[in-house]
This record gives sequence, structure tokens and C-alpha cells, in this order.
Amino acid sequence: MADRPGTVSIVGLHGGQWFGSSAGEALRAARVVIGAARHLAALPEGVAQRTVAADGPLGEVLDQVAARRDAGEDVCLLASGDPGFFGVARLAHARLGAGLRVHPAPSSVALAFAHLGMSWDDAAVVSAHGRDLDPACRAVLAHPKVAVLVSPAAPPEAVGRRLAELGCPPREAAVVSRIGEAAESVWEGGVEELAAGSFDPLSVVLLVAPGAGTPPAPGWAWGLPEEAYAHREGMITKAEVRSVALGKLRLPALGVLWDVGAGSGSVAAECARLSPGLRVFAVERRPDDVARLRENLAGTGATVVHGAAPAALAGLPDPDRVFVGGGGVEVLDAVLSRLRPGGTVVATYAALDRAAAGARRLGRVVQISVSRGVPTGDPAAFRLAAENPVFVCWGPG
Repeated sequence: MADRPGTVSIVGLHGGQWFGSSAGEALRAARVVIGAARHLAALPEGVAQRTVAADGPLGEVLDQVAARRDAGEDVCLLASGDPGFFGVARLAHARLGAGLRVHPAPSSVALAFAHLGMSWDDAAVVSAHGRDLDPACRAVLAHPKVAVLVSPAAPPEAVGRRLAELGCPPREAAVVSRIGEAAESVWEGGVEELAAGSFDPLSVVLLVAPGAGTPPAPGWAWGLPEEAYAHREGMITKAEVRSVALGKLRLPALGVLWDVGAGSGSVAAECARLSPGLRVFAVERRPDDVARLRENLAGTGATVVHGAAPAALAGLPDPDRVFVGGGGVEVLDAVLSRLRPGGTVVATYAALDRAAAGARRLGRVVQISVSRGVPTGDPAAFRLAAENPVFVCWGPG
């Protein structure tokens, strides 16, 4: 071992370009520059006198870095993008100890979102590089905006195929490949096209739910007024009742939700917007209501099922959450027979006898009476107009 060990700097690159004067100084001062052949080939002439290609396993590369450092050489290790962001810095610190100097470039995720002109401070970032693909894909179901780091063993199309198998709701997909290089490219499409394609594994895959990262459209929120939805006169779950029902549903990040007897689809629409990782199915038998339902659910990713329950439920995946806005005891029994363990059913009734039957099966009930203020002849005065009381039953979870 040398009297004085050398230093180790990790420099992030994009297309052979480092970022910041300190990164350039580290490259110029290094006795040896170690990196993948594609990184070394992109470096401008004169950056370092000695370069060593290191395309083998990372553990072997770090052993080589350690040996040269211990021999007194100042070493510069090249990496892609930000070495501290799903990069080599974590393993290098564990292998080489403290004293590393890291000079990051912008992360590949930041540059990928920049290509689409999108912010990414609200994005989930997951890696399928050297890891099981399934957790990364399930993160896509749970979050409206996700970046997936891929690899030759798990290329972009593999992400698309697994998402299709999991029944992923509509997502806008983008594959940004060879970031910062001459062969850089951007592809955009949907999950089905992603699954059917063939892409460079040196890519970042972005998956964004419709409307994610943009201000909500007017009228999309929790417990919207009835005027926000096309509906038959009076045949819609009132905003106040809808707010209570959504609270009782306790929407999960993932899973399946049925809205049975969906009518206008106001409940289904708000569930889909509030929890975009849910697969939402809105079941309705009336053709005229189905037309309005499709209009109200446009852009939410919810699926409209035209048919009468319980028969129309036969082909649907078992639910984790169910809202029953129409139908009698037969429908409720059918729903409960399919409910997954730990699931919750919320049902609303205007008639006392149906509410009593629902409460016996679900275990809990509350009656909601709402009086809304309406103007009187005096512009400064209001009177209270009572809405019909509604019973909300819920259980078993």
C-alpha cells in the first residue's frame, strides 16, 4: 500500500458531458479514469492521460478502483447522470468507505421529464434495474405519475406487458432513450403500445395518468355539486351524501372498485380521480344513463359496464370496495359474496325498509339529513330547504 492512499471521485456524465467546474477538475487531476466504454468514448480528447474500460460486474469495477486508490493513485470513476440517485454512489460508499467525492450530472429522470415539458416533484421514481419488475409496476398502479428505471433484463416493453397483465388503468407512456447521446430519442404512446414495442434498454419509462400534475379541471374535487355531472333530474347521489359515502369507502391506493347502479357515475368519477391506482367499474342498466355515464367518466380511466346487476357483475374482477347506489337486497348479497377479504361496501337508501335490510347485512348505518340554504325574496336572507333524508349503510371492513 502507498504511503498516502489516492482519492476517488465519481463524475456523472450525459453524452460525455460533465457538469460544473469541480467535475472537470476531478477528471483532469485523475491519474486514471475508469468507466464503461461508451462513457470513455464520448469524453473529449485530453481530459485524462489514462483511461481504463470497466464493463464488467460492478463489484469487480469497485475492487479495481479500491486497488488503485490504495496504491496511491487518484481515481475518477465515471457514471451516468446522478450517481447518488439509484446509481453507483451507494455501493461505492459501502465498498470504499467515506471520502468519496461525487460530482453529479442531472438525473436521467429529470432530463426525461424535461423532454416532455413536465414537472416531476410529484412523481414516484422506481427501479427495475437488477430488481424484481413487479414492485415497480405496482407502483405505477398506485401513483398517477411514475418514472421507471429499466435495464436489459427488464426493458421498457417488459414494463408495458406486466402493466397490461395487472390491468393498469389508462396511462400516457413515454420512453426516453440514450439521454444526452447522439442517438437520443423520445417515444410516446399508451400502455398497450408500450407492451407491443421494442425499445433500447438504456431508457427511462414515464407513465402518467390522464390529468396528473395539472390543476384539476373545474368541477373535479371531493363532493362536487350535482350540476358538475350530466344526470336525470334528481337521479344523482347528492354532494353531501357522496362526501360521506366516499369517506366510508376509505379508498385504497390499489385495487378494484365497483359502482353498482352507477346512474350518473358521480361516485365512480370521484373515486377514480381521488385514487387513480384503483380499477373502477361503473355498472348501469339504463341505456340513457349509460350515455350520460360515459360522458361523466371521460378521462378518468373508469370502465362502464352496461347491464343489470347482479348478472352484470359476473365477468368483473372481485372488488376491494363497492358503492351500491341502486338495487335491492339481491344485489347487496351478490356484492358481499364477491367482496375480497378486508373490503368495504357502502350502500345508500332512501326507503326505510331497504335501509334496514342493508344495515342488517353490513352492520352499520347512519341517516343523513341535509337542509340547503336558498334565497328568499330578500337578497340578504336565506331559508333552509330540506333534502330527502338518505340512509348510508357500510361494512364489513
